[in-house]
Amino acid sequence: MLAVIEHANHRIRVLGATAHPTASWVAQVARNLVMDLEDEGRHARFLIRDHDGKFPALFDSVLADAGVRVVLSGIRIPRMNVIMERWICSCRRELLDRTLIWNQQHLLHALRQYEQSYNTHRPHQGIANARPLQPLPQPTTDQAAITRLDIRRRQRLGGILNEYHHAV
Repeated sequence: MLAVIEHANHRIRVLGATAHPTASWVAQVARNLVMDLEDEGRHARFLIRDHDGKFPALFDSVLADAGVRVVLSGIRIPRMNVIMERWICSCRRELLDRTLIWNQQHLLHALRQYEQSYNTHRPHQGIANARPLQPLPQPTTDQAAITRLDIRRRQRLGGILNEYHHAV
């Protein structure tokens, strides 16, 4: 499976899946990604990828022609692209470990459904509990409303972690 995620809003795009990825398949997926971004009027500046041998020089050149700079992650440094690593773990844990996949068509269907759920329904607590394809909530500008907020902090693990909640 090949997927990309936008770091700004955590929107995931499943680009494709195959049992036997080849260099030509990966290059074609890169072309499709560039065309999809152009159709939406969006532009990516960077793409972080690992050192997998399935990424040919053609993959990098297709993205470079579109103005996307390819950044290679460090070897054995999964935290360099932690947002994508977290999505991979979520996809495995929530979908693939719980689903019996029959064939490639069924896999693509399940991935598209998971992608849609992730982008439209599932809340992302790191971004004001917003969904990637929904606008962010408007910030509170009323100073009186801000001063009336009663936010309480509870220390956990001897002050190492703090939990915040709004006392009503």
